Amino acid sequence: MLQRKGGEIAVNSADGGYAQLATDLLAMARRRGATEADVVIADGENLSVQVRLGAVDRLTKAREKRLGLRVFVGKRSACTSTSDFSPDSLQQLVAQTCTLADAVVEDPVSGLPAADQMAGDQPDLDLYDDTKLDTDRQIELAKRAEAAALAMDERITNSEGADFDSSSGRVVLGNSHGFVGEYRSSSFSLAVSPIATDPRTGSMQRDAWYAVQRKFSKLEAPEAVGIEAARRTVRRLGARKVGTKRVPVVFDQDMAGSLLGNLCSAISGYSLYKGASFLTGQLGKPLAPEYITVYDDGRMAGGLGSRPFDGEGLPTRKNTIVERGVLKSYLLDTYSGKKMGLPSTGNASRSVGESPSVGPTNFYLVPGAQTAQEIIGTVKDGLYVTELIGFGINMVTGDYSRGAAGFWIENGELAYPVEEITIAGNLKQMYREIELVGSDLAFRGRIASPTLKIAEMMVAGS
Repeated sequence: MLQRKGGEIAVNSADGGYAQLATDLLAMARRRGATEADVVIADGENLSVQVRLGAVDRLTKAREKRLGLRVFVGKRSACTSTSDFSPDSLQQLVAQTCTLADAVVEDPVSGLPAADQMAGDQPDLDLYDDTKLDTDRQIELAKRAEAAALAMDERITNSEGADFDSSSGRVVLGNSHGFVGEYRSSSFSLAVSPIATDPRTGSMQRDAWYAVQRKFSKLEAPEAVGIEAARRTVRRLGARKVGTKRVPVVFDQDMAGSLLGNLCSAISGYSLYKGASFLTGQLGKPLAPEYITVYDDGRMAGGLGSRPFDGEGLPTRKNTIVERGVLKSYLLDTYSGKKMGLPSTGNASRSVGESPSVGPTNFYLVPGAQTAQEIIGTVKDGLYVTELIGFGINMVTGDYSRGAAGFWIENGELAYPVEEITIAGNLKQMYREIELVGSDLAFRGRIASPTLKIAEMMVAGS
């Protein structure tokens, strides 16, 4: 039962109090007429520091807790949220949410997943590190990274700063089927953005590099991050424009990851049932060459997108998205799955106070055998993309056009940096024309890809 303790609900976060709170609110919702309901409770803390030219430029520290309630009255539903955990506030929240749900239009496919689909096991996926870094320590790490970048080359003349962020938190999800799940997670990240000046022309370039891990002990050394950021920045000096032509295009890891992100969007259940994806109706059909395999693995140990259950309490799993070039699975939550007559893939993603949507967990392309340099070596005349600008993508047709920067390849070598160009194609054709897959897969986010070579794209320049 909800009890007062100094004006707050008596919740001890160390002894599972949030789980009991969720159970109490669900019972209260049922008494108010809800036929089904679920509760998400999240709390966490974040410390973020930015230094620029050796001085602290920004410092933020936050601790917050939020609670989201979703109720169903038959086939009507509503969602609300609060950061006020006092008994009066929560009782009012339940009452208002049930009233809202009773007033909206019915949706025949709304509702919780079936009770027998709830996650039965909740494995420890090694997502949490109890390392606590104080403010001075984070400032020191950021300063070391920026100092390493500034010292790497005399052409590094300025800095947009170095950022160190640490966060930790906990999520509790409960629903009226009796499911209650909980997990904790953490992350540590470091980023540096140096500026280089060409001493001959006075022109400037910027670039950046970053590292992120669940565990602090696995994070790259600040000096390594700073040196890589500086290397990437200096190599862009002297950038040129190029003429318009059709050539092979090699995407570096991060830019290849963006292509995989486009795939992720195209196979989202919400885009598909609305007919707003170029992959509507393509399940079971060839998408790419047979050496292309893509997985979405929600239970990868230490993964940046890993979790034991999804935003609806269903077990996460390893989904085969593309197998030997054939599209095998979409990404679905319960609602979009019902719309399409398919089961959920355990990919419900959720913010506190919002209905579930679809999102990836650890979405990646299986690496090949060639290094990035070996792939570049296969190109006589072409483009190596290291930056993409803008969002000129039509997800209905797959038409693709984005600003880009990178390096021109001549006779298998990076010849000179290029900028102010546009690359264009169609995602369906681009996926079909993936010629080579690199061996350099590295996760710095939920979506990751090794280096990729596309057989041919239009490169538009001067």
